Amino acid sequence: MKDPRIEKLANSLINYSIALQPGEKILIEVLGQDIPLAQALVRYAYQAGGLPFLSTLNHTLMRELLKEFTVEQAEAMTRWDLARMKEMQAYIGIRAGDNANEWADVPAEAMKAYSSHYQKLVHTEQRVPYTRWCVLRYPNASMAQLGNMSIEGFENFYFDVCNLDYSKMSRAMEPLKALMEKTDEVRILGPGTDLVFSIKGMPAIKCDGHINVPDGEIFTAPIRESINGRISYNTPSLFQGFTYENIVLEFENGKIVNATANDTERINLIFNTDEGARYVGEFAIGVNPYIHTPMKDTLFDEKIDGSFHFTPGSCYDDCNNGNKSAIHWDLVCIQRPDYGGGEIYFDETLVRKDGRFVLQELEGLNPENLKS
Repeated sequence: MKDPRIEKLANSLINYSIALQPGEKILIEVLGQDIPLAQALVRYAYQAGGLPFLSTLNHTLMRELLKEFTVEQAEAMTRWDLARMKEMQAYIGIRAGDNANEWADVPAEAMKAYSSHYQKLVHTEQRVPYTRWCVLRYPNASMAQLGNMSIEGFENFYFDVCNLDYSKMSRAMEPLKALMEKTDEVRILGPGTDLVFSIKGMPAIKCDGHINVPDGEIFTAPIRESINGRISYNTPSLFQGFTYENIVLEFENGKIVNATANDTERINLIFNTDEGARYVGEFAIGVNPYIHTPMKDTLFDEKIDGSFHFTPGSCYDDCNNGNKSAIHWDLVCIQRPDYGGGEIYFDETLVRKDGRFVLQELEGLNPENLKS
C-alpha cells in the first residue's frame, strides 16, 4: 500500500520543486538504503514525461574507499561523474545514511582530495549552477536518534516539515526579500556575538521548496571584505563526519583571523582548505515553523525557526560575492530566548528580536502565520 505522504512529497518534488518538463533528464541519487521515495520519484518523473536516471551510494562503502583515497582517484571519479552530470537538466539527491558519523575517521588529506575535486567540480560548479536541483533527507533510525525522537515521531515530524505549504511561505517571504535588497549594513548581536557586514547591492534569494526540502530560508551574501567582529555559534555542526561544537569565529575585513571550537586544530584545517574557506559566501535567515531544535543535519538545522546561518566558503552563482572555495559550511545560530536571544538590525533598524520579526510587513514569517 502506498503511503499518501510519500506520494504527496514525490509529486511536489517533481512538479513543484524541480518542475520537470517532458524530455528532460533527471538524476535521482540515493545515498543510503533503498527507499520508497526514490521509487515514487521515478514514477512521477515518467508521468511528467521526463527521463529518470538512478545512482545509489553507500556511506560504509564510501568510507572504505576514502580511507586511502588519492588525488588520482579523485580526478578520475570527477571526470566520469562530471560527464554524467553535464547531461542532466534536473537532480534530486536523497540522503538516508545509517550513521551520520561514518566518515569521522577518514584522513583529512583524503577528505580534502574528495571535496576539492569531486564535490567542487561535480556538485558546486556543475550541478548547482546548471541543473534544477533539490536535496533532501529521508527518515530512518539514525535521523530519529539525532532528533531525539522515536522513529514514528520523527516520521510524523518529517512529513509535517516537508509537506508544508511552500507556496504560502514564498508569498510571505516577498517583503523580507525586498527589505534585504534595500539594505546596506547588517548588525547581529547576541551572546558572544557582535558582527557587522554589508549586503549592499546583493540579491536576496527565497528558498521556498524549490532547492531543498525541508526549506524555509532567505539568503544573500555579504560583501566579501566587509565583515568585522565576532560570532559565537550555539548549535553543533556535523561536517565531514565530525561534530563541531562551541565554534567561535573572529573576522577582520572579511577574513576569519581566529577560529576556535571543541577541536580547534581540526577546524582550522578545514579553513585552510583554500583561500576562500576563510571568507564567507552566504548569510541566511531561517523561518521554517516546524523545526525548532538542532539535530546535526544541516538541511534541517539551517531552516530552524528563529535562526540565521553565516557560511564560510563558496558563494552561490545567483548571489555572487566573488568568494569561491571547495567548502560551503552552513553554521547555524539560534536567536530564540531559549537559546539566549539575539537581535538582527538592517541599517540600524531592528528587524528581528529573539527570533521573531518585529516589523509589521514581516509578521507573516512568524511561525504561527506559516503553519498550514
